[in-house]
Amino acid sequence: MGGGTGAYAFPLAKKGYTVHLIDLTPGHIEKAKAISNSQPGYPLASMTVGDARKLEMEDESLDVVLFFGPLYHLTKRKDRIKALKEAYRVLKPKGLIFAAVISRFASFLDGVNRGFIMDPDFVRIVKQDLKNGQHRNPKNKPNYFTMSFFHHPKELKNELKASKFKVKSIMAIEGLVLAKNEFNKIWGSENARNNLLSFIEKIESDSSILGASAHIMAIGQKQEVNSSHF
Repeated sequence: MGGGTGAYAFPLAKKGYTVHLIDLTPGHIEKAKAISNSQPGYPLASMTVGDARKLEMEDESLDVVLFFGPLYHLTKRKDRIKALKEAYRVLKPKGLIFAAVISRFASFLDGVNRGFIMDPDFVRIVKQDLKNGQHRNPKNKPNYFTMSFFHHPKELKNELKASKFKVKSIMAIEGLVLAKNEFNKIWGSENARNNLLSFIEKIESDSSILGASAHIMAIGQKQEVNSSHF
């Protein structure tokens, strides 16, 4: 859901999964179809224009739902809850949702790392982001992203719970290390890379530092219906 041109969909299809790609933008779907035609060995099962808030799919028809975009492009909480409830509807019992969001603190951290914090326009953007998560770019400066919503980790957890999901995990995607000066050097060494990944695994779900990651992932599970109760 919100799969764009298939950046995640095609690698999953190549691994043997049956993948349905849905995106709100017709141009993305057309490009995905062109890519699918050029890779006949692992085509997608379907590619359709659709809205995460109203899915044209049957109840309990999917094993997993990937939300890698809708939750930060839907700026109103009621729309995010509606989309999450749709995901809940189409999932089979015990099915999983993987929901990615942008951290409430992402613009501040990015602004410091890239020097944007020296721009008064960006400072105004960060102030609003930290206040209520409503990210706006009124002058449409290319590096300052688009209209969106930036989650506090607690908000993400609460929205999944409000949509009936059991929250299995909330974890950092990039974590603390991606913007560090030595990252590329460390990543280029197999031993150092393995050490880094080991440490990241230990701290990726630590609630005290979740917000320091630009993106956060929640994993939720649909509750299994107890057939013994009527």
